[in-house]
Amino acid sequence: MIKNSAGIKSLNRFGYLAATAALGVFVSAAAVQAATPADTLVLGWTFDDMITLDPAESFELSTGEILGNTYDRLLRLDPNDASKVIGDAAESWEVSEDGLTYTFKIREGQKFASGNPLTAEDVAYSLIRAVKIDKSPSFILTQFGFTPDNIEEKVKATDANTLVITVDQSYAPSFVLNCLTADVASIVDKKLVEENAKDNDYGYGWLKTNYAGSGPMIVRDWRANEIIVLERNDNYRGDKSPLKRAIYRYVKESATQRLMLEKGDIDVARNLEPGDIDAVTKTDGISLSASPKGTVYYFSLNQKNETLAKPEVREALKYLVDYDAISSTLVKHIGVQHQTFLPKGLLGASDEKPYKLDVAKAKELLEKAGLKDGFSISMDVRSSQPVTGIAESIQQTFAQAGVKMEIIPGDGKQTLTKYRARKHDLYIGQWGTDYWDPNTNADTFASNPDNADDASAKTLAWRNAWDIPELTKETKAAVLERDTEKRAQMYVDLQKKLLDDGPFVVLFQQTEVAAYRNNVENYKLGVTFTTNSVYNVSKK
Repeated sequence: MIKNSAGIKSLNRFGYLAATAALGVFVSAAAVQAATPADTLVLGWTFDDMITLDPAESFELSTGEILGNTYDRLLRLDPNDASKVIGDAAESWEVSEDGLTYTFKIREGQKFASGNPLTAEDVAYSLIRAVKIDKSPSFILTQFGFTPDNIEEKVKATDANTLVITVDQSYAPSFVLNCLTADVASIVDKKLVEENAKDNDYGYGWLKTNYAGSGPMIVRDWRANEIIVLERNDNYRGDKSPLKRAIYRYVKESATQRLMLEKGDIDVARNLEPGDIDAVTKTDGISLSASPKGTVYYFSLNQKNETLAKPEVREALKYLVDYDAISSTLVKHIGVQHQTFLPKGLLGASDEKPYKLDVAKAKELLEKAGLKDGFSISMDVRSSQPVTGIAESIQQTFAQAGVKMEIIPGDGKQTLTKYRARKHDLYIGQWGTDYWDPNTNADTFASNPDNADDASAKTLAWRNAWDIPELTKETKAAVLERDTEKRAQMYVDLQKKLLDDGPFVVLFQQTEVAAYRNNVENYKLGVTFTTNSVYNVSKK
Protein backbone atom coordinates (compact mmCIF):
# COMPACT_ATOMS: atom_id res chain seq x y z
CA MET A 1 0.00 0.00 0.00
CA ILE A 2 1.17 3.51 -0.82
CA LYS A 3 0.41 6.87 0.65
CA ASN A 4 -1.18 9.53 -1.50
CA SER A 5 -0.53 13.25 -1.25
CA ALA A 6 -3.09 13.62 1.51
CA GLY A 7 -1.10 11.34 3.74
CA ILE A 8 -3.83 8.69 3.80
CA LYS A 9 -2.98 5.12 3.01
CA SER A 10 -4.63 4.03 -0.20
CA LEU A 11 -6.99 1.13 0.08
CA ASN A 12 -5.77 -2.20 -1.13
CA ARG A 13 -8.03 -2.46 -4.20
CA PHE A 14 -10.42 -0.17 -2.32
CA GLY A 15 -10.76 -2.52 0.62
CA TYR A 16 -11.74 -1.31 4.10
CA LEU A 17 -8.99 0.51 5.96
CA ALA A 18 -9.13 3.04 8.76
CA ALA A 19 -7.99 6.56 7.93
CA THR A 20 -4.62 7.45 9.38
CA ALA A 21 -3.17 10.36 11.25
CA ALA A 22 -3.65 12.79 8.37
CA LEU A 23 -7.30 13.00 9.43
CA GLY A 24 -6.03 14.12 12.80
CA VAL A 25 -8.63 15.03 15.32
CA PHE A 26 -11.54 13.97 13.15
CA VAL A 27 -10.91 10.28 13.75
CA SER A 28 -11.94 10.69 17.38
CA ALA A 29 -15.48 11.81 18.06
CA ALA A 30 -14.29 13.27 21.34
CA ALA A 31 -11.58 15.43 19.81
CA VAL A 32 -11.96 19.19 19.45
CA GLN A 33 -10.42 21.50 16.85
CA ALA A 34 -11.02 25.18 16.29
CA ALA A 35 -11.49 25.02 12.51
CA THR A 36 -11.97 22.36 9.89
CA PRO A 37 -9.52 21.97 6.97
CA ALA A 38 -10.23 24.06 3.88
CA ASP A 39 -10.42 20.97 1.66
CA THR A 40 -12.72 18.97 3.97
CA LEU A 41 -16.41 19.12 4.83
CA VAL A 42 -17.09 17.88 8.36
CA LEU A 43 -20.62 16.94 9.36
CA GLY A 44 -22.04 16.00 12.75
CA TRP A 45 -24.64 13.29 12.28
CA THR A 46 -26.34 10.37 13.99
CA PHE A 47 -25.90 7.35 11.70
CA ASP A 48 -26.33 4.41 14.04
CA ASP A 49 -28.81 2.76 11.67
CA MET A 50 -26.01 1.80 9.25
CA ILE A 51 -25.64 -1.96 8.97
CA THR A 52 -23.85 -2.51 5.67
CA LEU A 53 -22.27 -0.65 2.74
CA ASP A 54 -23.54 -3.20 0.20
CA PRO A 55 -26.09 -1.53 -2.12
CA ALA A 56 -27.79 -4.90 -2.62
CA GLU A 57 -28.54 -5.13 1.10
CA SER A 58 -28.61 -1.59 2.43
CA PHE A 59 -32.08 -0.37 3.32
CA GLU A 60 -31.25 2.30 5.90
CA LEU A 61 -31.74 6.03 5.52
CA SER A 62 -28.22 7.03 6.56
CA THR A 63 -26.61 4.56 4.19
CA GLY A 64 -28.79 5.93 1.40
CA GLU A 65 -26.96 9.24 1.64
CA ILE A 66 -23.57 7.54 1.54
CA LEU A 67 -24.52 5.44 -1.49
CA GLY A 68 -26.03 8.43 -3.24
CA ASN A 69 -22.68 10.21 -3.10
CA THR A 70 -20.49 7.22 -3.96
CA TYR A 71 -22.33 5.03 -6.48
CA ASP A 72 -23.66 5.63 -9.97
CA ARG A 73 -26.81 3.95 -11.20
CA LEU A 74 -28.46 4.01 -14.62
CA LEU A 75 -30.59 7.02 -13.70
CA ARG A 76 -30.93 9.64 -11.00
CA LEU A 77 -33.68 11.98 -9.89
CA ASP A 78 -33.34 15.41 -11.42
CA PRO A 79 -32.04 17.51 -8.49
CA ASN A 80 -34.14 20.45 -9.70
CA ASP A 81 -37.37 18.49 -10.23
CA ALA A 82 -37.85 15.15 -8.46
CA SER A 83 -40.75 14.24 -10.76
CA LYS A 84 -38.19 13.71 -13.55
CA VAL A 85 -35.29 11.30 -14.02
CA ILE A 86 -32.01 12.08 -15.75
CA GLY A 87 -29.25 9.86 -17.09
CA ASP A 88 -26.44 8.84 -14.77
CA ALA A 89 -24.37 5.97 -16.16
CA ALA A 90 -26.94 5.80 -18.98
CA GLU A 91 -26.86 8.54 -21.59
CA SER A 92 -30.19 7.56 -23.21
CA TRP A 93 -32.96 4.98 -23.06
CA GLU A 94 -35.95 3.72 -25.02
CA VAL A 95 -39.15 1.87 -24.07
CA SER A 96 -40.74 -0.54 -26.54
CA GLU A 97 -44.31 0.08 -27.74
CA ASP A 98 -45.63 -2.86 -25.71
CA GLY A 99 -44.02 -1.44 -22.57
CA LEU A 100 -42.05 -4.61 -21.83
CA THR A 101 -38.52 -3.80 -23.03
CA TYR A 102 -36.23 -1.03 -21.79
CA THR A 103 -33.00 -0.40 -23.69
CA PHE A 104 -30.26 1.73 -22.15
CA LYS A 105 -27.17 3.14 -23.83
CA ILE A 106 -24.26 3.37 -21.39
CA ARG A 107 -21.91 6.34 -21.61
CA GLU A 108 -18.55 5.41 -23.10
CA GLY A 109 -15.28 5.94 -21.28
CA GLN A 110 -16.57 5.64 -17.72
CA LYS A 111 -14.37 4.13 -15.03
CA PHE A 112 -14.82 2.79 -11.54
CA ALA A 113 -12.74 4.27 -8.73
CA SER A 114 -10.51 1.20 -9.07
CA GLY A 115 -9.67 2.20 -12.65
CA ASN A 116 -11.63 -0.68 -14.15
CA PRO A 117 -13.89 0.33 -17.08
CA LEU A 118 -17.63 0.58 -16.42
CA THR A 119 -19.62 -1.28 -19.07
CA ALA A 120 -23.13 -2.59 -19.59
CA GLU A 121 -21.87 -5.91 -18.24
CA ASP A 122 -21.21 -4.27 -14.87
CA VAL A 123 -24.73 -2.85 -14.82
CA ALA A 124 -26.26 -6.22 -15.66
CA TYR A 125 -24.09 -7.93 -13.03
CA SER A 126 -25.18 -5.41 -10.37
CA LEU A 127 -28.89 -5.95 -10.97
CA ILE A 128 -28.48 -9.72 -11.25
CA ARG A 129 -26.40 -9.76 -8.07
CA ALA A 130 -29.05 -7.82 -6.12
CA VAL A 131 -31.80 -10.23 -7.15
CA LYS A 132 -29.73 -13.35 -6.48
CA ILE A 133 -28.54 -12.15 -3.07
CA ASP A 134 -32.22 -11.51 -2.31
CA LYS A 135 -31.96 -9.13 0.64
CA SER A 136 -34.64 -6.68 1.82
CA PRO A 137 -34.39 -4.10 -1.01
CA SER A 138 -34.43 -6.72 -3.77
CA PHE A 139 -38.23 -6.43 -3.97
CA ILE A 140 -37.74 -3.10 -5.76
CA LEU A 141 -36.42 -5.15 -8.68
CA THR A 142 -38.31 -8.42 -8.26
CA GLN A 143 -41.64 -6.61 -8.56
CA PHE A 144 -40.94 -6.61 -12.32
CA GLY A 145 -41.15 -10.39 -12.42
CA PHE A 146 -37.44 -10.99 -11.82
CA THR A 147 -36.40 -14.08 -9.84
CA PRO A 148 -33.00 -15.58 -9.06
CA ASP A 149 -33.77 -18.19 -11.71
CA ASN A 150 -34.79 -15.89 -14.56
CA ILE A 151 -32.90 -12.66 -13.87
CA GLU A 152 -30.04 -13.47 -16.24
CA GLU A 153 -32.55 -13.81 -19.08
CA LYS A 154 -34.37 -10.61 -18.12
CA VAL A 155 -31.33 -8.35 -17.73
CA LYS A 156 -28.67 -8.60 -20.44
CA ALA A 157 -25.74 -6.63 -21.77
CA THR A 158 -26.02 -7.05 -25.54
CA ASP A 159 -22.74 -5.23 -26.07
CA ALA A 160 -20.33 -3.13 -24.00
CA ASN A 161 -22.61 -0.09 -24.12
CA THR A 162 -26.12 -1.55 -24.36
CA LEU A 163 -28.27 -2.95 -21.57
CA VAL A 164 -31.67 -4.52 -22.23
CA ILE A 165 -34.20 -5.09 -19.43
CA THR A 166 -37.40 -7.06 -20.01
CA VAL A 167 -40.22 -6.69 -17.48
CA ASP A 168 -43.20 -9.01 -17.04
CA GLN A 169 -46.04 -6.50 -17.48
CA SER A 170 -46.69 -3.18 -19.16
CA TYR A 171 -46.12 -0.84 -16.22
CA ALA A 172 -46.26 2.92 -16.28
CA PRO A 173 -42.75 3.71 -17.62
CA SER A 174 -42.13 6.34 -14.95
CA PHE A 175 -42.58 3.63 -12.31
CA VAL A 176 -39.90 1.38 -13.85
CA LEU A 177 -37.47 4.24 -14.44
CA ASN A 178 -37.89 5.61 -10.93
CA CYS A 179 -37.14 2.19 -9.46
CA LEU A 180 -33.82 2.21 -11.30
CA THR A 181 -32.81 5.33 -9.35
CA ALA A 182 -32.98 3.34 -6.08
CA ASP A 183 -29.91 2.37 -4.07
CA VAL A 184 -30.39 -1.32 -4.87
CA ALA A 185 -29.77 -0.44 -8.54
CA SER A 186 -26.32 1.02 -7.77
CA ILE A 187 -23.63 -0.18 -10.16
CA VAL A 188 -20.81 -2.21 -8.63
CA ASP A 189 -17.43 -3.04 -10.14
CA LYS A 190 -17.90 -6.65 -11.31
CA LYS A 191 -14.17 -7.39 -11.63
CA LEU A 192 -13.34 -6.03 -8.18
CA VAL A 193 -16.29 -7.65 -6.44
CA GLU A 194 -15.63 -11.06 -8.00
CA GLU A 195 -11.97 -10.86 -7.01
CA ASN A 196 -13.20 -10.67 -3.41
CA ALA A 197 -16.01 -13.22 -3.66
CA LYS A 198 -15.97 -16.38 -1.59
CA ASP A 199 -17.94 -19.55 -2.28
CA ASN A 200 -19.88 -17.86 -5.08
CA ASP A 201 -21.36 -15.25 -2.72
CA TYR A 202 -21.12 -12.38 -5.25
CA GLY A 203 -18.75 -10.62 -2.86
CA TYR A 204 -21.51 -10.34 -0.27
CA GLY A 205 -19.23 -10.87 2.72
CA TRP A 206 -16.66 -8.42 1.41
CA LEU A 207 -18.90 -5.58 0.24
CA LYS A 208 -20.52 -5.15 3.67
CA THR A 209 -17.50 -3.07 4.71
CA ASN A 210 -15.91 -2.22 1.37
CA TYR A 211 -16.48 -0.05 -1.65
CA ALA A 212 -16.71 -0.88 -5.36
CA GLY A 213 -18.38 2.08 -7.07
CA SER A 214 -17.86 4.80 -9.66
CA GLY A 215 -19.62 7.78 -8.08
CA PRO A 216 -18.17 11.23 -7.45
CA MET A 217 -16.82 10.15 -4.07
CA ILE A 218 -15.46 6.91 -2.64
CA VAL A 219 -15.97 5.39 0.79
CA ARG A 220 -12.57 5.57 2.44
CA ASP A 221 -13.55 4.52 5.94
CA TRP A 222 -16.59 3.52 7.97
CA ARG A 223 -16.51 2.73 11.66
CA ALA A 224 -19.91 2.06 13.15
CA ASN A 225 -21.11 4.84 15.46
CA GLU A 226 -17.84 6.71 15.04
CA ILE A 227 -16.90 7.99 11.59
CA ILE A 228 -17.56 7.83 7.85
CA VAL A 229 -14.94 9.22 5.49
CA LEU A 230 -15.74 9.95 1.85
CA GLU A 231 -12.99 11.04 -0.53
CA ARG A 232 -13.04 12.60 -3.98
CA ASN A 233 -13.01 10.06 -6.81
CA ASP A 234 -10.53 11.37 -9.36
CA ASN A 235 -11.71 8.74 -11.84
CA TYR A 236 -15.26 10.11 -11.83
CA ARG A 237 -16.63 10.80 -15.33
CA GLY A 238 -18.28 14.12 -14.44
CA ASP A 239 -17.29 17.27 -12.57
CA LYS A 240 -14.91 16.39 -9.76
CA SER A 241 -15.81 17.21 -6.18
CA PRO A 242 -14.47 20.68 -5.22
CA LEU A 243 -13.43 19.26 -1.83
CA LYS A 244 -10.99 16.45 -1.20
CA ARG A 245 -13.12 14.69 1.39
CA ALA A 246 -16.25 14.74 3.51
CA ILE A 247 -16.14 13.40 7.05
CA TYR A 248 -19.24 12.39 8.97
CA ARG A 249 -18.61 12.37 12.70
CA TYR A 250 -21.00 10.43 14.88
CA VAL A 251 -22.44 12.97 17.31
CA LYS A 252 -25.58 11.79 19.03
CA GLU A 253 -26.72 14.78 21.07
CA SER A 254 -28.32 17.78 19.39
CA ALA A 255 -26.85 20.21 21.92
CA THR A 256 -23.37 18.83 21.27
CA GLN A 257 -23.79 19.24 17.52
CA ARG A 258 -24.90 22.84 18.01
CA LEU A 259 -21.94 23.65 20.24
CA MET A 260 -19.48 22.06 17.80
CA LEU A 261 -21.03 23.99 14.92
CA GLU A 262 -20.84 27.31 16.76
CA LYS A 263 -17.19 26.68 17.69
CA GLY A 264 -16.23 25.63 14.16
CA ASP A 265 -15.41 22.03 15.02
CA ILE A 266 -17.89 20.88 12.38
CA ASP A 267 -19.18 22.59 9.24
CA VAL A 268 -22.67 21.09 9.23
CA ALA A 269 -25.00 19.92 12.02
CA ARG A 270 -27.53 17.33 10.85
CA ASN A 271 -29.67 16.32 13.83
CA LEU A 272 -30.61 19.51 15.60
CA GLU A 273 -33.74 19.43 17.72
CA PRO A 274 -36.28 22.28 17.56
CA GLY A 275 -34.77 24.23 20.46
CA ASP A 276 -31.27 24.07 19.01
CA ILE A 277 -32.58 25.10 15.58
CA ASP A 278 -34.12 28.15 17.23
CA ALA A 279 -30.79 28.90 18.90
CA VAL A 280 -28.58 28.67 15.79
CA THR A 281 -30.89 30.94 13.81
CA LYS A 282 -29.80 33.68 16.22
CA THR A 283 -26.08 32.92 15.74
CA ASP A 284 -24.05 34.99 13.27
CA GLY A 285 -22.30 33.02 10.56
CA ILE A 286 -24.72 30.08 10.49
CA SER A 287 -27.44 29.35 7.92
CA LEU A 288 -30.12 26.68 7.50
CA SER A 289 -30.95 24.32 4.68
CA ALA A 290 -34.40 22.71 4.83
CA SER A 291 -36.25 20.32 2.56
CA PRO A 292 -39.50 18.40 2.88
CA LYS A 293 -38.56 14.73 2.65
CA GLY A 294 -40.35 11.77 1.21
CA THR A 295 -40.20 10.38 4.74
CA VAL A 296 -43.00 9.74 7.19
CA TYR A 297 -42.71 8.92 10.89
CA TYR A 298 -45.10 6.28 12.18
CA PHE A 299 -45.57 3.57 14.75
CA SER A 300 -46.93 0.15 13.92
CA LEU A 301 -48.75 -2.68 15.64
CA ASN A 302 -47.58 -6.26 15.21
CA GLN A 303 -50.63 -8.32 14.26
CA LYS A 304 -49.03 -11.44 15.74
CA ASN A 305 -50.05 -9.91 19.06
CA GLU A 306 -53.66 -11.03 19.54
CA THR A 307 -54.60 -7.87 21.41
CA LEU A 308 -53.19 -5.56 18.73
CA ALA A 309 -54.90 -7.63 16.03
CA LYS A 310 -58.34 -6.52 17.23
CA PRO A 311 -59.74 -3.80 14.91
CA GLU A 312 -61.11 -1.83 17.85
CA VAL A 313 -57.68 -1.76 19.49
CA ARG A 314 -56.01 -0.57 16.29
CA GLU A 315 -58.53 2.26 16.06
CA ALA A 316 -58.38 3.09 19.77
CA LEU A 317 -54.62 3.62 19.71
CA LYS A 318 -55.00 6.09 16.86
CA TYR A 319 -57.15 8.19 19.20
CA LEU A 320 -54.54 8.01 21.97
CA VAL A 321 -51.92 10.20 20.32
CA ASP A 322 -51.65 13.94 20.94
CA TYR A 323 -50.80 14.83 17.34
CA ASP A 324 -51.13 18.57 17.92
CA ALA A 325 -48.74 18.62 20.87
CA ILE A 326 -46.17 16.50 19.05
CA SER A 327 -46.34 18.78 15.99
CA SER A 328 -46.03 22.03 17.93
CA THR A 329 -43.17 20.96 20.20
CA LEU A 330 -41.27 17.77 19.43
CA VAL A 331 -41.18 18.17 15.65
CA LYS A 332 -41.34 21.95 15.38
CA HIS A 333 -39.26 22.96 12.32
CA ILE A 334 -38.48 19.33 11.43
CA GLY A 335 -41.90 17.98 10.46
CA VAL A 336 -45.53 18.68 9.65
CA GLN A 337 -48.51 16.70 10.89
CA HIS A 338 -49.45 13.99 8.41
CA GLN A 339 -51.53 10.83 8.85
CA THR A 340 -51.42 9.03 5.48
CA PHE A 341 -48.70 6.76 4.14
CA LEU A 342 -47.95 8.82 0.99
CA PRO A 343 -45.92 11.96 1.71
CA LYS A 344 -47.00 15.19 0.09
CA GLY A 345 -45.40 15.62 -3.30
CA LEU A 346 -46.11 12.12 -4.58
CA LEU A 347 -48.90 11.34 -7.02
CA GLY A 348 -52.16 10.66 -5.19
CA ALA A 349 -50.97 11.79 -1.77
CA SER A 350 -53.87 12.49 0.60
CA ASP A 351 -53.73 15.07 3.38
CA GLU A 352 -56.67 13.63 5.28
CA LYS A 353 -56.16 13.88 9.06
CA PRO A 354 -59.17 12.27 10.81
CA TYR A 355 -57.53 11.45 14.14
CA LYS A 356 -56.87 13.58 17.19
CA LEU A 357 -56.44 12.85 20.89
CA ASP A 358 -59.82 11.59 22.12
CA VAL A 359 -59.46 9.53 25.29
CA ALA A 360 -63.21 9.00 25.70
CA LYS A 361 -63.50 7.59 22.17
CA ALA A 362 -60.50 5.33 22.77
CA LYS A 363 -61.94 3.99 26.02
CA GLU A 364 -65.21 3.24 24.26
CA LEU A 365 -63.39 1.24 21.58
CA LEU A 366 -61.29 -0.65 24.13
CA GLU A 367 -64.40 -1.61 26.08
CA LYS A 368 -65.95 -2.86 22.85
CA ALA A 369 -62.85 -5.02 22.39
CA GLY A 370 -63.28 -6.50 25.89
CA LEU A 371 -60.41 -4.46 27.31
CA LYS A 372 -62.21 -2.01 29.56
CA ASP A 373 -59.29 -1.90 32.00
CA GLY A 374 -56.68 -1.54 29.27
CA PHE A 375 -53.68 -3.78 28.65
CA SER A 376 -49.87 -3.82 28.72
CA ILE A 377 -47.63 -3.52 25.70
CA SER A 378 -44.06 -2.55 24.74
CA MET A 379 -42.60 -0.25 22.09
CA ASP A 380 -39.13 -0.59 20.55
CA VAL A 381 -37.60 2.89 20.29
CA ARG A 382 -34.36 4.05 18.74
CA SER A 383 -32.47 6.07 21.34
CA SER A 384 -32.45 9.34 19.43
CA GLN A 385 -34.67 12.34 18.98
CA PRO A 386 -37.37 13.01 18.03
CA VAL A 387 -38.57 9.39 18.33
CA THR A 388 -37.67 9.05 22.02
CA GLY A 389 -39.65 12.17 22.91
CA ILE A 390 -42.58 11.07 20.74
CA ALA A 391 -42.58 7.62 22.36
CA GLU A 392 -42.66 9.23 25.81
CA SER A 393 -45.59 11.42 24.74
CA ILE A 394 -47.45 8.36 23.42
CA GLN A 395 -46.68 6.48 26.64
CA GLN A 396 -48.37 9.26 28.63
CA THR A 397 -51.48 9.51 26.46
CA PHE A 398 -51.86 5.72 26.22
CA ALA A 399 -51.90 5.62 30.02
CA GLN A 400 -54.95 7.90 30.10
CA ALA A 401 -56.98 4.97 28.72
CA GLY A 402 -55.27 2.30 30.83
CA VAL A 403 -52.79 1.16 28.16
CA LYS A 404 -49.47 0.61 29.93
CA MET A 405 -46.64 0.92 27.43
CA GLU A 406 -43.05 -0.05 28.25
CA ILE A 407 -40.39 1.74 26.19
CA ILE A 408 -37.58 -0.59 25.09
CA PRO A 409 -34.66 1.61 23.97
CA GLY A 410 -31.94 0.55 21.54
CA ASP A 411 -29.75 1.88 18.78
CA GLY A 412 -30.89 1.90 15.17
CA LYS A 413 -29.41 -1.50 14.35
CA GLN A 414 -30.94 -3.18 17.40
CA THR A 415 -34.44 -1.85 16.88
CA LEU A 416 -34.46 -2.46 13.12
CA THR A 417 -33.17 -6.02 13.48
CA LYS A 418 -35.93 -6.87 15.96
CA TYR A 419 -38.55 -5.16 13.80
CA ARG A 420 -37.46 -6.99 10.67
CA ALA A 421 -37.76 -10.28 12.56
CA ARG A 422 -41.38 -9.48 13.55
CA LYS A 423 -40.52 -9.79 17.25
CA HIS A 424 -41.84 -6.40 18.38
CA ASP A 425 -45.17 -5.33 19.85
CA LEU A 426 -45.05 -1.70 18.78
CA TYR A 427 -42.26 -0.16 16.72
CA ILE A 428 -41.73 3.55 16.11
CA GLY A 429 -39.58 4.79 13.26
CA GLN A 430 -39.44 6.48 9.91
CA TRP A 431 -39.94 5.31 6.36
CA GLY A 432 -38.32 7.04 3.41
CA THR A 433 -39.28 6.51 -0.19
CA ASP A 434 -37.09 4.10 -2.15
CA TYR A 435 -37.96 5.76 -5.45
CA TRP A 436 -40.12 8.77 -6.33
CA ASP A 437 -43.34 7.02 -7.26
CA PRO A 438 -46.43 6.34 -5.08
CA ASN A 439 -45.93 2.60 -5.42
CA THR A 440 -42.82 2.88 -3.26
CA ASN A 441 -44.95 3.40 -0.14
CA ALA A 442 -48.13 1.67 -1.28
CA ASP A 443 -46.22 -1.52 -2.00
CA THR A 444 -44.79 -1.65 1.51
CA PHE A 445 -47.64 -0.26 3.65
CA ALA A 446 -50.56 -1.77 1.68
CA SER A 447 -49.14 -4.96 0.19
CA ASN A 448 -48.15 -8.31 1.70
CA PRO A 449 -48.09 -11.03 -0.98
CA ASP A 450 -46.88 -13.71 1.43
CA ASN A 451 -47.36 -13.50 5.20
CA ALA A 452 -45.16 -16.53 5.96
CA ASP A 453 -42.19 -15.95 8.26
CA ASP A 454 -39.79 -16.92 5.46
CA ALA A 455 -41.41 -14.74 2.78
CA SER A 456 -39.07 -13.07 0.32
CA ALA A 457 -41.06 -9.81 0.05
CA LYS A 458 -40.69 -8.41 3.56
CA THR A 459 -42.78 -5.26 3.32
CA LEU A 460 -43.86 -3.15 6.27
CA ALA A 461 -47.24 -4.90 6.16
CA TRP A 462 -45.31 -8.20 6.38
CA ARG A 463 -43.17 -6.93 9.26
CA ASN A 464 -46.39 -6.33 11.17
CA ALA A 465 -47.93 -9.67 10.08
CA TRP A 466 -50.85 -7.88 8.43
CA ASP A 467 -52.33 -10.40 5.99
CA ILE A 468 -54.16 -8.36 3.32
CA PRO A 469 -54.73 -10.27 0.05
CA GLU A 470 -57.39 -7.85 -1.25
CA LEU A 471 -55.38 -4.71 -0.56
CA THR A 472 -52.35 -6.39 -2.11
CA LYS A 473 -54.37 -6.90 -5.32
CA GLU A 474 -55.50 -3.27 -5.29
CA THR A 475 -51.93 -2.08 -4.85
CA LYS A 476 -50.81 -4.17 -7.81
CA ALA A 477 -53.66 -2.82 -9.94
CA ALA A 478 -52.68 0.77 -9.14
CA VAL A 479 -49.15 0.35 -10.47
CA LEU A 480 -50.49 -1.03 -13.75
CA GLU A 481 -52.92 1.85 -14.31
CA ARG A 482 -51.61 4.06 -17.12
CA ASP A 483 -54.26 6.77 -16.75
CA THR A 484 -52.62 9.21 -14.32
CA GLU A 485 -55.87 10.61 -12.91
CA LYS A 486 -57.36 7.18 -12.28
CA ARG A 487 -54.10 5.96 -10.78
CA ALA A 488 -53.97 8.91 -8.37
CA GLN A 489 -57.51 8.16 -7.15
CA MET A 490 -56.60 4.53 -6.53
CA TYR A 491 -53.87 5.67 -4.14
CA VAL A 492 -56.27 8.03 -2.39
CA ASP A 493 -58.61 5.08 -1.82
CA LEU A 494 -55.79 2.88 -0.49
CA GLN A 495 -54.74 5.55 1.99
CA LYS A 496 -58.31 5.85 3.25
CA LYS A 497 -58.53 2.10 3.87
CA LEU A 498 -55.28 2.09 5.82
CA LEU A 499 -56.38 5.08 7.87
CA ASP A 500 -59.56 3.25 8.83
CA ASP A 501 -58.22 -0.22 9.51
CA GLY A 502 -54.45 -0.49 9.14
CA PRO A 503 -51.89 -1.29 11.87
CA PHE A 504 -49.97 1.91 11.11
CA VAL A 505 -50.30 5.21 12.94
CA VAL A 506 -48.66 7.85 10.76
CA LEU A 507 -47.62 10.90 12.78
CA PHE A 508 -45.88 13.42 10.56
CA GLN A 509 -43.90 14.01 7.38
CA GLN A 510 -40.30 14.95 7.92
CA THR A 511 -38.80 18.28 7.06
CA GLU A 512 -35.06 17.72 7.17
CA VAL A 513 -33.12 20.70 8.49
CA ALA A 514 -29.36 21.12 8.53
CA ALA A 515 -27.42 24.07 9.94
CA TYR A 516 -24.13 25.01 8.30
CA ARG A 517 -21.40 27.59 8.63
CA ASN A 518 -21.45 30.40 6.08
CA ASN A 519 -18.13 29.46 4.52
CA VAL A 520 -19.86 26.34 3.15
CA GLU A 521 -21.27 26.82 -0.35
CA ASN A 522 -23.85 24.83 -2.33
CA TYR A 523 -24.95 22.67 0.59
CA LYS A 524 -28.53 21.61 -0.14
CA LEU A 525 -30.72 18.81 1.16
CA GLY A 526 -32.77 16.74 -1.29
CA VAL A 527 -36.23 15.18 -1.22
CA THR A 528 -34.72 11.79 -0.32
CA PHE A 529 -31.65 10.85 1.68
CA THR A 530 -30.06 9.50 -1.49
CA THR A 531 -30.34 12.99 -3.00
CA ASN A 532 -28.54 14.67 -0.06
CA SER A 533 -25.33 15.55 -1.89
CA VAL A 534 -21.97 16.50 -0.42
CA TYR A 535 -19.85 15.86 -3.53
CA ASN A 536 -20.78 19.24 -5.05
CA VAL A 537 -20.17 21.29 -1.90
CA SER A 538 -17.30 23.78 -1.68
CA LYS A 539 -15.84 26.06 0.99
CA LYS A 540 -14.64 29.62 0.78
